[in-house]
Amino acid sequence: MKAIMLAAGVGRRLYGDDYDQPPKALLNFGGKTLLSRHIEVLQDNGVDELILVLGHRKEEILAEAVAIAGKNYIRWFHNPRYRGGAVLSLWTAREVLRSGEDVLFMDADVLYHPELIGRLIHSAHQDCFLFDSDIEPGEEPVKLCIRDGVPVEFGKKISGDFDAVGEWPGFLKMSPRIAELVADACDAFVEEGRLEATYEEAIRRVVLAEPDGAFGYEDISDVPWIEIDFPADLLRAENHILPRINEMAAETEDGAESPAPSSISAS
Repeated sequence: MKAIMLAAGVGRRLYGDDYDQPPKALLNFGGKTLLSRHIEVLQDNGVDELILVLGHRKEEILAEAVAIAGKNYIRWFHNPRYRGGAVLSLWTAREVLRSGEDVLFMDADVLYHPELIGRLIHSAHQDCFLFDSDIEPGEEPVKLCIRDGVPVEFGKKISGDFDAVGEWPGFLKMSPRIAELVADACDAFVEEGRLEATYEEAIRRVVLAEPDGAFGYEDISDVPWIEIDFPADLLRAENHILPRINEMAAETEDGAESPAPSSISAS
């Protein structure tokens, strides 16, 4: 399995127009950057290669990645239009999506306990989302919608009636077939000139085109995590999420059982 991580953006919602701040992938929590935490979890779970899509201050991110994992583990692509929509970053890695291998897609700006990635990688579902039932109302969260035990709708703006709606943390496991369909969807957005689109819109196009049951999901409602988009997220990450991650890790080290992979996804 290969992992694609998007780390090209400038973090405008977090920093405004202050471009001297560190890229979000290099934010430090408990003495480790987000990037170092990602790499440690990926290697612990047997991911063969990390592909970074870079843009803003790419040299700093690449230097950190190589220092942690070595040149043989890291590959990267440059998105020169990184101030555009995030669909361009995913499109930049289209050859990886078409590599014929399983692909783990991930955002770089998420702080989480390693159990989150472990459940996703080791899920029985070849094509698998993550689902957190603790979702705030509004358009900002990316939503995963469940009906009859399977994902049927996805994105910030959704429509329809569902049995459950949860938040998606920004990680997706894809089989070679679905990864290629996502690459095709990104191609279509670029050809249509929709360069300001989000990558979620491209993934949603695939979800809606596939029959119900094509995707599964794993419930990670009991696992601490946060996506860092705004200054309030940074404070919450430092003051609430990191202590919960450390507490959960300490319980595991002391011999307590890790939370069971409590999937309520389709079989």
